[in-house]
Amino acid sequence: MFDNLCKFLAETFSSDFASWLLGEPVTLTELSPSELSLEPIRADALILLQSDQVVLHLEFQAQPKTEIPFRMADYRLRVYRRFPNKRMNQVVIYLQKTTSDLVQ
Repeated sequence: MFDNLCKFLAETFSSDFASWLLGEPVTLTELSPSELSLEPIRADALILLQSDQVVLHLEFQAQPKTEIPFRMADYRLRVYRRFPNKRMNQVVIYLQKTTSDLVQ
């Protein structure tokens, strides 16, 4: 449920996400995960955005998963192979349901 919405928001408002997560205004375009394929990438909500100097990797997760650190390292290596001169920032955004007693 969250995956499509988060992907839409990150792709539609990529410069806002960059300003929030990178601390600087950067114009980003989408980078297709297929451009990094050594084998198929199966991620729920993987967003790769790029500018001339930076790649921003956003991963949205509803629940923590034990394979996330390995997955992030794998993407970092794939991006480095394709773009060795670009800086890369990776962010996992965990989406948790809140209970009504926590909301004020």
